[in-house]
Amino acid sequence: MSGKTLSEIRDAIDAVDQQLQQLMNERAALAQAVAEIKTAEATQLGTTPVFYRPEREAQVLERVMARNQGPLPDAEIGRLFREIMSSCLALEQPLSVGYLGPVGTFTELAALKHFGQAVVARPLTTIADVFREVEAETIEYGVVPIENSTEGMVTHTLECFFESPVVICGEVEMRIHQAVMGKPGTVLSEVTEVHSHQQSLSQCRQWLDANLPQATRQTASSNAEAARRVATTEDDVHWVAIGGERAADAYGLSILANRIEDQPDNTTRFLVIGRQRTEPSGHDKTSIIVSLKNQPGALYRLLEPFDRRGIDMTRLESRPAHSGVWTYRFFIDFMGHQDEPHIQAFLEEVQTHTVEFKVLGSYPKAML
Repeated sequence: MSGKTLSEIRDAIDAVDQQLQQLMNERAALAQAVAEIKTAEATQLGTTPVFYRPEREAQVLERVMARNQGPLPDAEIGRLFREIMSSCLALEQPLSVGYLGPVGTFTELAALKHFGQAVVARPLTTIADVFREVEAETIEYGVVPIENSTEGMVTHTLECFFESPVVICGEVEMRIHQAVMGKPGTVLSEVTEVHSHQQSLSQCRQWLDANLPQATRQTASSNAEAARRVATTEDDVHWVAIGGERAADAYGLSILANRIEDQPDNTTRFLVIGRQRTEPSGHDKTSIIVSLKNQPGALYRLLEPFDRRGIDMTRLESRPAHSGVWTYRFFIDFMGHQDEPHIQAFLEEVQTHTVEFKVLGSYPKAML
């Protein structure tokens, strides 16, 4: 582009924009054609058409990012294509996705990151509500938090998986930045109460000890609920909330301090839940729940096949089981898809060492 005038470069940009617009509409028309074929096939078989295929989207994003040559970063290219796919999918059938609300939570951001802006996002009151609405088929998918890099597993989500028939369809990883927010005119030195979700309070413990030692800490069901609470309290300037900037925007609060998390790489992982199994994408994870016989060597017999068969375990978490005192269930993530022959053989072997065994789902690993 060297040697061109500003006017010539702008004309070139306009020409590229016209090409992009034409190609995006061509892609949208192809998506509509796919919807017609799926609908016709489902009608013939007497089944419900499935429009959203997590493995297909993961494969598209992987190819997009692999062939990217810049100057836009791979992740930014992937994000742009995610939105294109979201808009095209909405032409086939708008997806309804539930998340832990209210509006402004990190879970809402995770849902939009995974599905794009064209979904119908529904805030729900509790994690259990998200599971129930997916089970009841009032929404197609749900997004729930599962673990944080600083504070560990989200117990409520694990408990719901123990009882629910839903399956995991995907995962989302998000870097979490926490902010202090309050009504305009709030002065930090005069704050008497800090409201937030328990995990966020824990993630910002050092900052709170150093900067708001005088304030009591009050838990809320979510960061956004804490922001709503602060925005609607009659106490004008003595309460603050901790949460994401989106919560401040949603409830008209001012940011008083930003990026207050104790760990700069603070990351939360979310799971996408649905009712249908996901086909292999080529880069998948599988999650299982097991409980063991109360006998010597039981845990070793569970873990030994991972090493012998070369299965990459990415997460092992124990929780007390309800079947007896000092008995435990184990939540395990590992690389691979349950439909792959070597994973099938591995799961069959693991099951022989358990008294309770449940595959929660196989799903594409987080791409963005």
